[in-house]
Amino acid sequence: MRTDSHSAGEREEDVVGKAELRRHKRMDDGELGDAVARARQGDEAAFGVVYRELHPMLLGYLRGLIGDDADDIASETWHDIVRDLRGFRGDGLSFRGWAATIARHRALDHVRRTSARPRTTALDERTAEPATTQDSEGLALDNISTERALSLIAELPRDQAEAVLLRVVLGLNGPMAAKVLGKRPGAVRTASHRGLKRLSERLRGAEEKQW
Repeated sequence: MRTDSHSAGEREEDVVGKAELRRHKRMDDGELGDAVARARQGDEAAFGVVYRELHPMLLGYLRGLIGDDADDIASETWHDIVRDLRGFRGDGLSFRGWAATIARHRALDHVRRTSARPRTTALDERTAEPATTQDSEGLALDNISTERALSLIAELPRDQAEAVLLRVVLGLNGPMAAKVLGKRPGAVRTASHRGLKRLSERLRGAEEKQW
């Protein structure tokens, strides 16, 4: 039997899913792992499959971290992926985590180079201010844009923001997200649950105001 907290977490993640963070159906990790294995052997078509699958997720993750500079950092991330791909070992889930780790390191390097504050609190020590009423008005669960969804995630406390980005946008499970962040799985699951709950409440509140 599933616990109430488990069911609530699924409902909250479903709400965020309606916010078009899952704009395309994710490839099965087994299929992704097979494509990665073929790409490692120089199969260009297989690499194209891997790129089309992962790039939208990496770009969404980076937009949540560093905003408008995400495209440039995504390009740097793919440069590193291509360079080191032959040395990668693992399945599809491991590849998502590996790519996320590269993207995160590139984002951190970018922040250090530019001394710019990232859009989300994921790389920031401050606590974000809550969304204003004006920002939330008129949003409906079924038509909120991906850009707006990422903007809402950016308003979460730093640990919650990055946990949600990794778990919802990149589709990592708790242990893999924890490995990327260098934290305990329990801490990441808790941050993700709290972040999704806060997003769910904010989106439901916006929907109620609309009516």
